[in-house]
Amino acid sequence: MELKRVVVTGLGALTPIGNNVEAYWQALLAGKSGAARITRFDPEKFKTQFACELKDFNVTDFIDRREARRMDRFSQYAMVTADEAVKDAGLNDLNFNPDRIGVIWGSGIGGLDTFLEECMAFAKGDGTPRFNPFFIPKMIADLAPGHISIKYGFRGPNYSTVSACASSTNSLIDAFNYIRLGKIDVCLAGGSEAAVNEAGMGGFNAMHALSTRNDSPETASRPFDKDRDGFVLGEGAGCIVLEEYEHAKARGAKIYAELVGSGISSDAHHITAPHPEGLGAKSVMEQVLEESGLSPADVDYINVHGTSTPLGDVAELKAIKEVFKEDAYKLNISSTKSMTGHLLGAAGAIEAIAAILAIKNSIVPPTINHGTVDPEIDERFNLTLHKPQEREIRAAISNTFGFGGHNASVLFRKLS
Repeated sequence: MELKRVVVTGLGALTPIGNNVEAYWQALLAGKSGAARITRFDPEKFKTQFACELKDFNVTDFIDRREARRMDRFSQYAMVTADEAVKDAGLNDLNFNPDRIGVIWGSGIGGLDTFLEECMAFAKGDGTPRFNPFFIPKMIADLAPGHISIKYGFRGPNYSTVSACASSTNSLIDAFNYIRLGKIDVCLAGGSEAAVNEAGMGGFNAMHALSTRNDSPETASRPFDKDRDGFVLGEGAGCIVLEEYEHAKARGAKIYAELVGSGISSDAHHITAPHPEGLGAKSVMEQVLEESGLSPADVDYINVHGTSTPLGDVAELKAIKEVFKEDAYKLNISSTKSMTGHLLGAAGAIEAIAAILAIKNSIVPPTINHGTVDPEIDERFNLTLHKPQEREIRAAISNTFGFGGHNASVLFRKLS
């Protein structure tokens, strides 16, 4: 069968450096760090006392207070970004067949806030089980897409993808496949995460995964820098409206870019560490090139996973060198996690948005906080350090890799 073409017609973002798509994009270009001392709880006794929290965000500006109380923060974030993306795509202005619109949403952890609050309340009580009736519906990861579909009446495929930090890239890939197979016309895909709380910080600290640069949080996320010491936890959400090309063209929709390639693999190596030679990362990048029909020379930008961990950054660049050979040095590479921190299951969505906007605006957002060259990293790579770089971007890749060895990658290109 002939596969349908899939394009991007709407975007929504809620990030530690901007509460909508335009604010997020301008902060990326400005090289703004979202890291600061934690405000949600007193972090004094924690090894890491900072994170990339949302700023100046009040959920009741977007959602009725009563409804908001029935949702964990990760679902609230999902609703806010879905609303921005729906409006951006013009989906609320036209009469669509609701059976052909889906919502596929990623979250690595889901309702950690709710789980923590309910368990702490029970532990402080007398042993009598007094739990909120919304405990389970608030906590489970699939309620984010459930809430979105209920609000808009979208009756197509509706579920959650869970693959740690690759979760929302997997949601994009699933949506891509449903549309190009002709099963639906439109899909909201993305992810949300809200793990900045005592359990999230304590758990990642226990794994020695987080930076402990408490004296300078704004410079703690430093991908590719010799002195990097772990990632910075972030929170937020991203939503991308994917649509069948002829369907979008027929209604005169604005088109940002075309999604043309996807890749999924497993490292089959370790529960938290990447394969040292980047074999899984290599596989997904080879897959996106093969599926898209593009050559390494056709790709101008890679938004890398680039978490600022000692092992991960090196392994990913090894994989890029293996796949792109000499063309690897003609690429722009950047890690926007240097500014947003790591949004876990939502990382793929907001980073795909950065790649899409880079194509649309012909400018690559930078990698900030790099000060010391790592001798393990080839100096010939263009890591887009410190400031954005203007160039035509014909095609861009967004990579995401998660605990458990999950790897996922997507490739967008300028519509032709």
